[in-house]
Amino acid sequence: MVALWNPPVELSSREQKILKRCAKRRVFVFLRELRHRIFDDEMQAKLRAAYDREDRVPPAQLALASLLQAALGVPDHEVVELTAMDLRWQMVLDCLGTEEPIFAQGTLFYFRQRLIEHELDRELFDKTVRLARETGGFSGTHLRAAFDASPLWGAGRVEDTFNLIGRAAKQVVRTAAEQVEKPFAEVAKEAGIPVVAATSIKMGLDLDWDDPKAKKLGLEKLLAQVRALGDWLQRQLAEQLGAPPLKEQWELLEKLIAQDTEPDPDGEGRRITKGVAKDRRISISDADMRHGRKSKKQRFDGFKRHIAVDLDSPGLVCAVTVTPANAPERVAATELFADVERLGAQVSHLYIDRGYLDDEAIEARREAGMQVSCKPFPLPNGAFFSKRDFTIDPEAATVRCPNDVVMPIEFGHAVHFPAAICSACPKRELCTEAKTARGRSLTIHANEPFFLELRTRAKTPEGRADLRKRVAVEHALARIGIRQGDCARYRGTRKNLFDLRRHGAITNLAVIDGLARAAA
Repeated sequence: MVALWNPPVELSSREQKILKRCAKRRVFVFLRELRHRIFDDEMQAKLRAAYDREDRVPPAQLALASLLQAALGVPDHEVVELTAMDLRWQMVLDCLGTEEPIFAQGTLFYFRQRLIEHELDRELFDKTVRLARETGGFSGTHLRAAFDASPLWGAGRVEDTFNLIGRAAKQVVRTAAEQVEKPFAEVAKEAGIPVVAATSIKMGLDLDWDDPKAKKLGLEKLLAQVRALGDWLQRQLAEQLGAPPLKEQWELLEKLIAQDTEPDPDGEGRRITKGVAKDRRISISDADMRHGRKSKKQRFDGFKRHIAVDLDSPGLVCAVTVTPANAPERVAATELFADVERLGAQVSHLYIDRGYLDDEAIEARREAGMQVSCKPFPLPNGAFFSKRDFTIDPEAATVRCPNDVVMPIEFGHAVHFPAAICSACPKRELCTEAKTARGRSLTIHANEPFFLELRTRAKTPEGRADLRKRVAVEHALARIGIRQGDCARYRGTRKNLFDLRRHGAITNLAVIDGLARAAA
């Protein structure tokens, strides 16, 4: 059975001296003071059940080292070195005086894999929320919560079409070379795809890339070599092509060609797709990365991190999740609600930004009585009347135009004012530039009554003051961003969720520490 960790609770005289020198690095202080509460018997039992290696390193000690790693942003090899070189690390990990690392880099890697596999990173995060509940920092029943998101740039290399296809083909050739037990370059030449053996894909295509026709010629040349590779595989490795790993690698290559190219309408062959394919894969090394946008002008590549904060506590994070960058904010709401509810709490009042509106999980809870505070969608300011100039009556299901013409409405559908009435309207030039054969139209959202309520609230001082309460989640997200940074540490959504949960846990422990200091 793996080792049980029983570090002392009381501070030794040496530890007290070390803590005095940690005033600006409170993370060492509160991890030392709270470690016995974080890794109690129940938590240690779960860790020991998942960590099946028979060695001298207690899994609770590894989990604590993983939290320190997140808090200080150090790579695996430095974690190992610091256990032997830094008194603060040794104090927290209960190994003061050791002259050798207390575990190997491979041990830390294996433990992280087991932690993720058994969802124990979620358990560790939840433990910090429960500790906050015990100290009065988390209501645990009806929450006033706020959701927010920020970009997380992916760790994988973003590729253009040529490099995506070329590098995927290179993986296929490398696996094929292993199967036939021949050198990589020899197999590339024999299979008719020498481009993958060059220093770079574009160099291997050997074209003048300043020539306007080079992109078309290069794509034709690359796809011809890929077809030659497919023919060679059918002749030489037909059986292996139907089984992993060659099967998945070839399917990926075909998928990349399909997503980034299309039939050329001006001639034979294919061309690079105009625009961007939906859910386009952008990296060979990280299958989960996607293009995302902060705004119409600002693009980022990778993921979005989402957090939920309890507004009745000083920045306590009660749920986190990670989504690909192209997923709208509302996709994350279901997972955030699930995390909150797993802790035995219900959100009674939710503060969100506009990206989360229209989410089914939020709308269902709003209809069940949850209050939602959110800035309304902006209405355009221009030369013509906007929706704000029309009077919508949700109860009567009517809309009145600026010239007092009333029309019935159906939520979720556009309303069209009669062309004959609009043509004779004295305010027509201020309302629409549509041809005289058509009248003014107005889009009525399926949730128009709710949006109207948001606009009405935002016009009052009390409503604007209520919206400002959401700033707490922005501050909490900023604190996480300072520690975690804007670039993902790992590849893949799940590993980056593990990292976000670690940072959420550290944030919550800092909140608990602050509550304890305020009460002292």
